[in-house]
Amino acid sequence: MRNLRNYLKPMQKTNNEYDAIVKICKNLFTKKMQDYGSAWRILRLPSLTDQIFIKAQRIRQIQELDKTKVDEGQESEFIGVINYATMALIQLELGIAKEPDLDITEAVSLFEKHIATTKKLMQDKNHDYGEAWREMRVSSLTDLILQKLLRVKQIEDNKGKTIVSEGIDANYQDMINYSIFALILLNPKK
Repeated sequence: MRNLRNYLKPMQKTNNEYDAIVKICKNLFTKKMQDYGSAWRILRLPSLTDQIFIKAQRIRQIQELDKTKVDEGQESEFIGVINYATMALIQLELGIAKEPDLDITEAVSLFEKHIATTKKLMQDKNHDYGEAWREMRVSSLTDLILQKLLRVKQIEDNKGKTIVSEGIDANYQDMINYSIFALILLNPKK
């Protein structure tokens, strides 16, 4: 019973921190839907992958440079990775649209659905790995995101076919989870 309590307390903390970050991401996603509608629905998966790649490359540059010229830190870029990867998961489910076709309610519902699935994956992996990510460096999480992006690009170049590897969706989910872990590590709460 003691081992169960020792597991549940950190997991509850992770769940709360995860939900707080998702709330920030969903809020931004909703506001951008109000501003732009679902124009992103016309983007093909490689375009979304490239958008995520740009965000991840910028995060790595911020981590390596002493000074940046654009006054936005890693946090906003990790949020961008989360939101673009969630859009990619929606595109995988619905296919690419010829024009914007989702209203805010539908888009937010799909966002919530894919985040819930991604959170469940995090919980399952977190159980098996014992929250090892808490001992990682944010720079390592960034590198893992970039590695996942290179994998996705290769899968896209292979027209979505893999022989023994997980699919594109699992890679996008990992990018979301690594980004949320990075944001938790960047903003530690006692």
